[in-house]
Amino acid sequence: MRLSVLGTGSADGWPNPHCGCPSCAAARAHGQLRGQTSALLDDVLLLDCGPETPHAAQRAGLDLTRLRHVLLTHVHPDHCAPAFLLFRSWVREGPLDVLGPPEVVEQARQWVAPDSAVRFVEVRAGERHRVEGYDVRVLAARHGAQGASVLYDVRGPGGRVLYATDTGPLPEETLEAVRGAAFDVVLLEETFGDHTGHDTDHLDLATFPEQLRRLREVGALTPDTDVLAVHLSHRNPPAPELGRRLADWGARLVEDGTTLRGRPPPASPTGRTLVLGGARSGKSREAERLLAAHGEVTYVATGYPVDPDTDLNAGPDAGPDAEWARKVRRHRQRRPAGWSTVETVDLVALLEAPGGPLLVDCLTLWLTRVMDAHDAWDDRAWASSGAKAVRAEVDALVEAWRATSRRVVAVSNEVGQGVVPDSSSGRRFRDAMGELNARLAAQTEDVRWCVAGRVAPL
Repeated sequence: MRLSVLGTGSADGWPNPHCGCPSCAAARAHGQLRGQTSALLDDVLLLDCGPETPHAAQRAGLDLTRLRHVLLTHVHPDHCAPAFLLFRSWVREGPLDVLGPPEVVEQARQWVAPDSAVRFVEVRAGERHRVEGYDVRVLAARHGAQGASVLYDVRGPGGRVLYATDTGPLPEETLEAVRGAAFDVVLLEETFGDHTGHDTDHLDLATFPEQLRRLREVGALTPDTDVLAVHLSHRNPPAPELGRRLADWGARLVEDGTTLRGRPPPASPTGRTLVLGGARSGKSREAERLLAAHGEVTYVATGYPVDPDTDLNAGPDAGPDAEWARKVRRHRQRRPAGWSTVETVDLVALLEAPGGPLLVDCLTLWLTRVMDAHDAWDDRAWASSGAKAVRAEVDALVEAWRATSRRVVAVSNEVGQGVVPDSSSGRRFRDAMGELNARLAAQTEDVRWCVAGRVAPL
């Protein structure tokens, strides 16, 4: 299978030529210009054709002289610019199949003569069409009026492709239709990035990983599936940051004009990840993003349980209990509905047990409670037995972390970069926290540092 990705941008491309936002400015500065999304399969089957598509093919060193089949998803002009049919008729009149929803066919038909060799085929979700060696299954999209937009499952002699743009969360009938498909390549739209209040039939960085999870659950995605994010807009973070986030979910970016020839998908983290940072640095959000494409995640809350009688609506001067309760509530509200929460400090037992992914938030609270349990804040208790007891618990945690077979992401605070604590107990905690972080990092294949909402690998 030879799949050429002619465009990866949304309707206005990325960057938008009229926009000076940081995302557009960064793309422009690096010469990363993305046109409207389309793809060419084996030089003969075109998936969508916007106004830029024919020239995008030529810029990629390709041409459309062998084109025999065009599959159009919907009538929006960035996906259906049928003037290409007229331009084609000026140089050749060979047979061509144009498939699309009824509104698409009606518009495209106006661009060819009545006696043209172009064959128009109206398609609807649930249908199956055979076009010269390709098995085309038409899938429902959630985009606009019912039936106005479709997605395509295309199986050819060299592999199987899911072309899924434009759509909001995938309809259940589409998931059922691709059950067990084990696609070789999936092109899935991700239009709005971190802008989640768009209220449109498109995906963003909150709903995109959820669709990956759903596709994996029905066997449409496998570890060998190459997942490409397409239909990208400037609502996304700059490409390096977007690519980093996608890689955590087993997806990736490609440049316009990229031709896939069996290139393996990127490896997403599968073992241990340690996310470090200061207060409000974005570390908890980063940890949650890492596991956003997983369905059954156990969120391990290591802080003291919140009193259910605490007044969560109390004012800012209500005291630390109400402030802590509000923070816990914010964390709970942004977790995916399918995640479960366990409040415990027994991390060793969880790491040693088989099961799905763990998200531990956070190790700083775990160490605080361990020191509480052994009265390690008191100088005399620390000298007599506290230091030994705390070290034994840290040793057990580090060993369980090293040996675990579970996917685990842990959050921890880097507390040693601020003001030197003015108490011996504060300095003791700072040192113990730094040592714990360093020991866990030494047994971790993926360590990340968060600062000002940005993330850097260590």
